[in-house]
Amino acid sequence: MKKRTLQRSLSAFWWLTLVFLYLPLAVVVFFSFNAANSAARFTGFSLRWYERLLGNEQIISAFWNSMVLAIVSSVVALGIGCLIGYGMYRHRHRRLGWLIVLIYLPIVLPDIVFGISEMAFFVSVHRYTGLLQPGLSTMIISHVTFQIPFVALIVYSRLVGLDPTLFEAAKDLYATPLKRAWHFLLPTIKPALISAFFLSFTLSIDDFVISFFTSGPESATLPIYIWGAIKKGVTPEINAIAALMIGAVALVALLSLLFNRQGQR
Repeated sequence: MKKRTLQRSLSAFWWLTLVFLYLPLAVVVFFSFNAANSAARFTGFSLRWYERLLGNEQIISAFWNSMVLAIVSSVVALGIGCLIGYGMYRHRHRRLGWLIVLIYLPIVLPDIVFGISEMAFFVSVHRYTGLLQPGLSTMIISHVTFQIPFVALIVYSRLVGLDPTLFEAAKDLYATPLKRAWHFLLPTIKPALISAFFLSFTLSIDDFVISFFTSGPESATLPIYIWGAIKKGVTPEINAIAALMIGAVALVALLSLLFNRQGQR
């Protein structure tokens, strides 16, 4: 009897947690279809705010900036993080405590501290060299910086779970290092690479603080645009942008889950 009561309590707590997490998102999506210019009173179903998005050049520009930033930074971070993760695995028997600290530091460091430090660095470099003017390029560099640790840890955790004798077996078959990497290593860690890319993409799309401090006047992303527009009040147009971002992130998370399941099979 007590066990059944405990199970029901845990189930109720689970559903309450889901409601607490996703009900605000559902409200945002719901009011994005509001016919009236109100974020508190729903008067009818309409797609007018989504139509206005397609005609707003600032939103379209911010969207493309977000996509370019997320894709480029994720690809670069994937390449660098993969090499770091493999290096950590190859030299895992050494004392690499200092390296682990350096890798975890961008993860645990507050975003505002990280963003201000990146801004100060780029401003100093631009002042003395004329390079790295705040804009999309500096945003890509800063995003790559905080994405690399996530990629490295995901790749490292995948490699640690492998049987070490597999690497020895590849050597015994007289495979060159290039063939071992192409025919054994990459296919083996492919699910981890896909997951790391999607995670980096999601982190980049959602980021506001670091992007805000490292952006230029012509490189505003969707989160920066929303922050500027919300000062005038929350409108259904803002809800429509948020709904599209929620849908994009949910799609990326779903694709990552599907690739993970396929890799496990």
